[in-house]
Amino acid sequence: MSRRNWYLLTNGVVLAWFAAAFVALFVHRAVDQPLWLLVHVPLLGAATAAILIWSQHFADTLLRRSAPGGRVGLGARLALHTIGAVLVMVGMLTAAIPVVAIGGAVVAIAVVAHGIILGMQSRTALPARFAPLVRYYIAASAVFFVGIAMGVITATRPDLADRLVTAHLVLNAYGWIGLTVLGTLVLLWPTVLHARMPRTADDAARHALPVLVAGGMVRASRQPSTPSRTAPATFAGWSLAAGFCWVVIAAAVLGVQAATASDWATLRAEYLIMLGPLVVGFAVQIVTGALSYLLPVVALGSPAAAKAGAQVLDRGAAFRVIAFNGAIALYLVPLPSLARVLLSFVAAGVVVAFVVLAVRAIVVGRRVRRAEGDSPDRSGRVSIGMPVAAPPARRRSRVVPVVGAVGVLVLCVGAGIAVDPAAAGISTVASGDVVATGETTEVTVRVDGMRFDPAVIEVPYGDRLVVTFENTGTDVHDLTFANGVRTERLAPRASETIDVGLIGTDFDGWCSIAGHRQMGMELTVRAVGAPAVDAADTGHSGMSMEAGGTASGTAADDVDLQAAPADDFEAWPAALAPAAAETVHRVTLRVEEVVTDVAPGVSQTRWTFGGTAPGPVLRGRVGDRFEITLVNDGSIGHSIDFHAGSLAPDEPMRTIQPGETLTYAFTATQAGIWMYHCSTMPMSMHIANGMYGAVVIDPPDLAPADREYLLVQGELYLGAQGETADAEKLAAAIPDLVAFNGYAEQYVHRPLAAAPGERVRVWVLDAGPNGPSSFHVVGGQFDAVYLEGAYTLRPEDPGGSQALALQPAQGGYVELVFPEAGDYPFVTHRMRAAEKGARGVFRVG
Repeated sequence: MSRRNWYLLTNGVVLAWFAAAFVALFVHRAVDQPLWLLVHVPLLGAATAAILIWSQHFADTLLRRSAPGGRVGLGARLALHTIGAVLVMVGMLTAAIPVVAIGGAVVAIAVVAHGIILGMQSRTALPARFAPLVRYYIAASAVFFVGIAMGVITATRPDLADRLVTAHLVLNAYGWIGLTVLGTLVLLWPTVLHARMPRTADDAARHALPVLVAGGMVRASRQPSTPSRTAPATFAGWSLAAGFCWVVIAAAVLGVQAATASDWATLRAEYLIMLGPLVVGFAVQIVTGALSYLLPVVALGSPAAAKAGAQVLDRGAAFRVIAFNGAIALYLVPLPSLARVLLSFVAAGVVVAFVVLAVRAIVVGRRVRRAEGDSPDRSGRVSIGMPVAAPPARRRSRVVPVVGAVGVLVLCVGAGIAVDPAAAGISTVASGDVVATGETTEVTVRVDGMRFDPAVIEVPYGDRLVVTFENTGTDVHDLTFANGVRTERLAPRASETIDVGLIGTDFDGWCSIAGHRQMGMELTVRAVGAPAVDAADTGHSGMSMEAGGTASGTAADDVDLQAAPADDFEAWPAALAPAAAETVHRVTLRVEEVVTDVAPGVSQTRWTFGGTAPGPVLRGRVGDRFEITLVNDGSIGHSIDFHAGSLAPDEPMRTIQPGETLTYAFTATQAGIWMYHCSTMPMSMHIANGMYGAVVIDPPDLAPADREYLLVQGELYLGAQGETADAEKLAAAIPDLVAFNGYAEQYVHRPLAAAPGERVRVWVLDAGPNGPSSFHVVGGQFDAVYLEGAYTLRPEDPGGSQALALQPAQGGYVELVFPEAGDYPFVTHRMRAAEKGARGVFRVG
């Protein structure tokens, strides 16, 4: 294979990783580790593959000697890396930790082999001016090996994550990628600028390496800028410059965070904010910038082909660089979520444009080669292939692309602010006729459990109020004021300062996350010395619908249990399958916020495990092990509590934030039907909003039945149409609907089937959160009753049972045989609950 085709083939792997990164942007919300995936596809995939290829190319060139094993060896290392990286990603996304460990070991083998080969190559090479730069690549390989080891340990020991994740990121990003890039830029940077190399550049780079390995960045940051004062003129030059700036900024931020963080967990949480600009701003731009220069020069061969390919890769350079870096910078600003989504797609579009242009450049370059009479280069010679003088190029105006890029960014930001101005800190309430004193009152509000501290903020009339909200709680919270000013939703340990405006009257503040205000998360701003005003003119009595307040026109007004659901309505599948044969049950439960019907013509936003309420049914036997992966795809913190497991709740039942994942493992030691639910406060709101389900653990002597059904009773406290539950109704324990399996009277319209003479077993669980149940089948008699782990009646006993009485979180099963065909209604014999929807029908025939 010719050298040109070899480089085209190997760099095709890098382009494939970039394509995979673009796909990851669209699918990351559907996987168990969304943030992890977005970081590792470009870093572990594209950037690492590019380093393996091009560090070997530069080593061959600088040392003037081919590496032991040549292309075959490099191809083997690249293949090992690709296989290992894929295994790591598959293992993380499927929670298969052994696969992660195997994949990490394979990647480590490839990297260690790469460092050893470079070391052997250096020892046998002749002295050369820039030969010491190869030491950067060797040091980077050693650092990356340690980083890989920390990553594998983090995956297998989540309890060490706070301490190791930040070190893992620093070693891999700044060590593996940073050392390689800095060593290469000493030579590549002036070449891209077509400038002369200073005589001191190689000596400075040699002395900077120990400082870099020890953790310093200052001296190294001078190297890429010292060779020339020439300004970049191409996409490659501007991308390399911008990428280097981002790594210096990210390193400075990390240094500040490390110096100010109170503990490892805080440092980890704060540094995760920098993952976006680090990956996109630094690594992606360095790789795309370097490839924009190296691909035409090295892989296309002749000067004419290289020039043609370079011109293709330089198309839209000003637009791409400004749009890309502007999108990254604006993404870090506290903008509305829509603006951030649009900005992320702008950045992704620039990366896709690079991949498309790279393929186009290769096609154009090969056409030129064929027109010249292509003669493949199989000599095996390596060269840096970099012209001293830039080819003449037609001057182009950059005004139009610059204006276009700025316009795109402005449109993204403008669209986000237009949809949600309050999220951008724009007040929607004027100060009226308040006479300003010119003074400012500054207050810090913190979280204490489910309370704000202080609960009353006293502000002199006419003062401007500035509030710093520090989320010192364990869940996501915000602070919303009645005048429309509010903070972003903040994760634990995060903070934000907002200008509430001039204070001329009393008004409320609260946490707008559903149910939090009703749990006590509210405060009052009191204008001291304010003139008397009509209470109707203040915001003191207002309650936002997002906070779950009651308002006229709620979904309760639309309840009509005489109405029938649509013809295509599908009832929640109550038929219960037998326990599977396996003894280890691995299940992923994704927290999803869905808008769904709970009765004909009545919709609510439900917080769910797996998109339905109840969540998926888990069934097994005593001694079975359950490994549950909880993925929080919601917008607030959630947790999970399995009553079927007996273990300390501190870690497995802790609240995880949006985008986080938690693995919960337990062994079923007792039989029964057990509830699982979200235990994040306010727990009643999370349960009432749909976050519950059932685990059935078969008694050892469970006899077969002809049919088995599962019914989970739950209460619905209706807010406005399409909104979450009404927290005030919940606090008063007055449900609007009571339903089996999440939809009122669904089994009246879609009856459960049985046949005369069949033994039917019905498992029943009362999920509450407040009311008891008394399950009864009209026209039927139970000859077997199993309540809370014990039989109270068996078929051979002479007596019978008419109802299964349950308190919230209790369950059991009943068995009966229908004597003849017909419709047999079933209800909770707590009749006011049955009349609110807790009923259905067995259709026997």
